[in-house]
Amino acid sequence: MIPALLSNYAPAELSFEKGEGAYLIGNDGRRYLDFYAGIAVTSLGHAHPAIVKTVQEQATKLMHVANLFTIPEQKILAQKMVDATFADAVYFCNSGAEANECGLKMIRKYFSTNGQPEKFRVIGFNQSFHGRTLATIAAAGQDKLLEGFGPVADGYDHVELGDIEAVKAAITPETAGIIIEPILGEGGIKVVDPAFLKALRTLCDEQGLLLMFDEIQTGMGRTGTLFAYEQTGVEPDIMTSAKALGNGFPVGACLAVEKVAKCMTVGSHGSTYGGNPLAMAVATTVFDVMTEDGFLEHVNRISGHLKQSLSGVVDRFPTVLEELRGVGLHLGLKCKVENGTLINMLQKHGVLTAKAGDNVVRLLPPLIIEEKQINEFIAALEKSCEELA
Repeated sequence: MIPALLSNYAPAELSFEKGEGAYLIGNDGRRYLDFYAGIAVTSLGHAHPAIVKTVQEQATKLMHVANLFTIPEQKILAQKMVDATFADAVYFCNSGAEANECGLKMIRKYFSTNGQPEKFRVIGFNQSFHGRTLATIAAAGQDKLLEGFGPVADGYDHVELGDIEAVKAAITPETAGIIIEPILGEGGIKVVDPAFLKALRTLCDEQGLLLMFDEIQTGMGRTGTLFAYEQTGVEPDIMTSAKALGNGFPVGACLAVEKVAKCMTVGSHGSTYGGNPLAMAVATTVFDVMTEDGFLEHVNRISGHLKQSLSGVVDRFPTVLEELRGVGLHLGLKCKVENGTLINMLQKHGVLTAKAGDNVVRLLPPLIIEEKQINEFIAALEKSCEELA
């Protein structure tokens, strides 16, 4: 007999009974400092009072209604996101993968609407990650994601990150757009050079292509601005958001400029749950908290303290740690030891972190983290490195 629960994960035995701010309380009775935030999701921490209040109040009124009817809460949040970004319109869904699916469909629909249906291919980058659907695993340049899933969905080409000449060489008469993460998360917290992003923008403008940013992980304050693109001097045509947008409640968004958005006509896309009243209430609360005066200033201030402290640890333990990567509170430690070994050692010392590619340990604390919790983490990291050195 196989387990009743599908075995596509290999979770640790550890589970959690409750969360409080930057901490999780385990079934082992221990209190853990959460430095991965459900993979950059619970960016306002656990049991945030404003979110708890919103969920309780909205659940007593209306949790779900189909998109066959007007959902006023969607219009409210969409306007807030439009006012705060480059975008002219927003589509709401349930996850990052769904948001990316929408963005990829938008690219094809734009060219089809404008009389060029032969343009459908999208250029992506090796070791990127855009989700687990058949289209998004095809868009990412990782063979391991494709194994066992039959013929790869057509329409995706891949090049090395940072090689603008390779991008130019990959363009064909069928090429419609380019998809990129401003910082590769799963790929090992690799920060994309803003000069490369600017070169992509210029190339797209010259060739009449669409530029799509996957900000599922980097968006909603993680890098010290509301979205990472703000720090690059580059505005995409399409951008996706999810993860921290709902602080744990499933919600995603696909944002687009007018020329793209107006191609998504009635019936061209949809979702049963996407943008329902409960999702919109929670996401609006998250958005309001993150755009309050002083919130992003705190992220930048505390991330500066964390990065300075981490740099010192990297210098002191060169046989364990190789490099500090990242922007804001989207950080990674490239390891000399196997990254899982350091993750297990940190857990032993009461800190939870996450794996990434390129032998990196991801550090994704809640954005509400305080200096005393940074110091607590650094102490645990130093103990772990001492034991591994």
